[in-house]
Amino acid sequence: MLKYFIPFWLLAVSQMAFGQANKTLIPFQLTSFNNISVKAILNEIDTVQLMFHTAANAVTLTEAATKNLKSLSFDKSIDGVESWGGLSNNVRLSQHNTLKIENLSWKEVKITENKHSGQFTDGKFGIDLFKDKVMQIDFDKKIIVISDNLPKKLKKYSKLKLIYENEMMFVAANCEVEAGSNGVSNKFLLHSGYGGSILLDDQFANEHKLNEKLKIIDEKDLKDSYGNVLKTKKAILPAFKIGDFVLSDISVGFFPGAIGRQKMSSMGGDVLKRFNWIIDAKREYIYLKPNKNFQMPYSKV
Repeated sequence: MLKYFIPFWLLAVSQMAFGQANKTLIPFQLTSFNNISVKAILNEIDTVQLMFHTAANAVTLTEAATKNLKSLSFDKSIDGVESWGGLSNNVRLSQHNTLKIENLSWKEVKITENKHSGQFTDGKFGIDLFKDKVMQIDFDKKIIVISDNLPKKLKKYSKLKLIYENEMMFVAANCEVEAGSNGVSNKFLLHSGYGGSILLDDQFANEHKLNEKLKIIDEKDLKDSYGNVLKTKKAILPAFKIGDFVLSDISVGFFPGAIGRQKMSSMGGDVLKRFNWIIDAKREYIYLKPNKNFQMPYSKV
């Protein structure tokens, strides 16, 4: 009998290890530009810092980074690649690569080259690497948790319907354009690659006459990954409500006039960092709760 006896503490440790086997913890740095930076290994040789881009489904590296990599070679060029700036671009493509982040690895990874990524990063990767997995972004602990199942404790989280279109994730939120008004609902792309707070689409900005109603505080140029420049105005929105939570006097960007380029509104890193997020494996729901960044002043990004 004794030789079959397993001490309780050993069984508990064994079960704990088994339960964590399908969970990966990925440490990240939150840059001063509100981007999520993750260390990755390329082709078992090169170490790169990649931005986790919630609005992308590809691995890219900047021209500056590729010059210093030993393991990367480009096979072909692609014409007509569309970017955020709305113009066609010619890009170089490398097709047969391996990528490793913590204990996760991928083979036959295609990598394209562009001009820009988030500051202090060599390129970016998207949510496609975590297909059919739960993604938990914890800004308090500065970790991304990749797992098969949702965590059990979700009572403190607000649950929102996730709008998943063309492999991009959107949530509905309410914009109070004029103080004291009921606000206007709009859908927002989760865009961790954009370091600002809120970027409003052209149709929304024009329909609600934001150029007249909002207090304009700045004008600046935004550049997409390929260097295309978009001019934007920065203003103060009285209130922005997402789920059960309200952000007051939040800075927003928009493009005055019907230029037709900005076809979707985006929620950038300056908002995303104020919540801990959990996205289910089927991309049907998103859970969020405020974290220690919730009351921070808005960035000047």
